[in-house]
Amino acid sequence: MTDRKTKLMILIAEDDADDRLMMKEAFAERCQDCRICFAHDGVQLMRLLNGEEQLPDNPDGPSVCPDLILLDLNMPLKDGREALQEIKSNSSLRTIPTIVMTTSGNEDDIRYCYDTGANSYIVKPSSYSGLLDVVSSLTSYWTTTATLPIRPKRYDRD
Repeated sequence: MTDRKTKLMILIAEDDADDRLMMKEAFAERCQDCRICFAHDGVQLMRLLNGEEQLPDNPDGPSVCPDLILLDLNMPLKDGREALQEIKSNSSLRTIPTIVMTTSGNEDDIRYCYDTGANSYIVKPSSYSGLLDVVSSLTSYWTTTATLPIRPKRYDRD
């Protein structure tokens, strides 16, 4: 990832305002080479990914093509399970690494997410210091260990 010219773009689907604030602060502290954007529910996430909605500060135009997606399972309108299924069944989106980050440690949820194509499953830590550790390990892995495909600024939808 070090040879990329742009920051790692992470799209986080999270409906809880407190969790969004903590994630924003944790990423600012632990990954200054990350650009994070938020979707407030699964419907907005899919609109952003499908180019039907533009992030307010997105200079690249209407389509968002993140390097990573962090996905909460329990969201209104469209939950993370439904969004994950849509992402992984769409040929334009399925290669985007999608990490489920949720409060549920339920074995059925874990199995469902991996069976549906999640690249990782993380139970949200209960403390801010735990979140900092998760952000550090996540960003270290996805920026220095894993090789991600170069994503176009815009892409075609199925």
